[in-house]
Amino acid sequence: MSRRAVIYARYSSDMQSASSITDQVRLCRRVCEANDWTVVEVFTDEAMSGASHLRPGLQQMQQMATSGGFDVLVAEALDRLSRDQEHIAGLHKRMTFLGAEIVTKAEGLINEMHIGLGGTMNALFLKQLAAKTHRGLEGRVHDGKSAGGRSYGYRIDRQPLPDGTWTTGELAIDDSEKAVVQRIFESYSLGKSAREIAVELNTAGIPSPRSGKGSGQWSFSTISGNWKRGTGILNNELYVGRRVWNRQRFVKDPATGKRQARPNPPAAWIVEQVEDLRLIDDDLWESVKRRQSAIRTKMGDTAGGKVMGGNALGTARRPTYLFSGMLKCGCCGASYTLMNKTKYGCSAARNKGTCDNRKLIHRERVETRILDGLKEKLLHPEMIEAFIAEYQREWNRLRSTEVSERATCEADLKSVTQKIASIVDAISEGMFHPSMKDKMDALEARKTDLTSRLSSLAECVAPVHLHPSLAQVYRQKVSDLTASLNDNLVRPEATEVLRSLLSEVRMIPDASADHGHVIELYGELGAILGLAGGANDEPRRFTGGVSYSMVAGVGFEPTTFRL
Repeated sequence: MSRRAVIYARYSSDMQSASSITDQVRLCRRVCEANDWTVVEVFTDEAMSGASHLRPGLQQMQQMATSGGFDVLVAEALDRLSRDQEHIAGLHKRMTFLGAEIVTKAEGLINEMHIGLGGTMNALFLKQLAAKTHRGLEGRVHDGKSAGGRSYGYRIDRQPLPDGTWTTGELAIDDSEKAVVQRIFESYSLGKSAREIAVELNTAGIPSPRSGKGSGQWSFSTISGNWKRGTGILNNELYVGRRVWNRQRFVKDPATGKRQARPNPPAAWIVEQVEDLRLIDDDLWESVKRRQSAIRTKMGDTAGGKVMGGNALGTARRPTYLFSGMLKCGCCGASYTLMNKTKYGCSAARNKGTCDNRKLIHRERVETRILDGLKEKLLHPEMIEAFIAEYQREWNRLRSTEVSERATCEADLKSVTQKIASIVDAISEGMFHPSMKDKMDALEARKTDLTSRLSSLAECVAPVHLHPSLAQVYRQKVSDLTASLNDNLVRPEATEVLRSLLSEVRMIPDASADHGHVIELYGELGAILGLAGGANDEPRRFTGGVSYSMVAGVGFEPTTFRL
């Protein structure tokens, strides 16, 4: 009676040809014909690694063996069945137990010797292949090329070579995607959350990095990613001209065959500068990193990833209203939360019954009183006097620095000019040497740079001691405080800064007070004036009696006042 045989064929990569399956089956059929075996089934797995045993065709074949459906398993070679020592040994044991033999075109009848030696050789092959691939990719990174994949903001740049082939691993900036990356960074630095940015991008109909795959829409994880692994738009160092490779490695779970990422130590990272691929400047990058760090600190991430009590996710969440989470009961210290849609009250009184403060106050009245109170208190004559004194101190300091810098530039320019004159004199006397040209070029470039720097510096004038419009500048800044918080363009950033300057808003019940409450503010209140200023970070000259910005000192920061 003819023995029943099944054929198994596999190829491992989608880069290989599907015709490999047809070729393998043809060779196996010849083996069966030579031995007068009847082929009852053919099992195949296309583009699946031999390192995994979770292959549909292989699993179906083993199920058929369990039911006694064949006597011989035929394959082109042992590595077509598996490249894993454990899996191939287990398969051989199972087939032997079920009374089925394994025969391959390359090795013939498979026995324990083939399993031991063949399995070892296949495992070594996989390990060496991985090492060679990794070495080749590392070489590409050192050459300034991509080791695979395309980050959002770039496109593949393939150029023809003399031999008719095309370059690989070259990236070029995609202008349309670059604008989106810059928009994401700027929005986040101004206080918008990753979710809010994702909603805006989807509303605007901007294609996501995975457009055409999945939902094709932006999500918060696409933007925020994982800062430790360098994933996500906000963590991609390529945007600041720095390619970081080998952050992580992948290992396969022996139970499931699925790959899992494991971080590599920083010493194993490969970092290369690629300034031609920069999309954003260092200042914007650092601004985003500072905000991310602040959020992680609130969530307890800096304590080894452990939350040290409290609602960490709640503290890192964007506040719903201007002073959400900052209002405290003046009687017990518990939070003042919304008792309904419009009014704040003591949470301990309502939820625990441990506080006698049953007073309620409208949310909008709290916000209006605080903002109006800030303007009133900050317009006190003592505050104006402190403002003028601080401005004068900071202005004089910067002017002194500018005078010193100008003097240094003038001295350097004089020295460079003398050196140029000396070389010219030497050449005129017939002492020319080719090296003089390079030195002359360097000196001329230095002279041009110094001249440019001097022209950008102001003429040295005596430090300004007082300006008649300074008090008016101060009043204007205070008056613009509410406008800044109501401006849609700057409100996220202004709100975040204001909340950072107020450490606590204490609500003290008082029947004789406005709306039944006295409000106490704690924090660096003088620095709040920065909310109404311009984008510059240091005092500039007066133009038409108006100053562009102001730096508050210690004497200008009262710790608390009542409203």
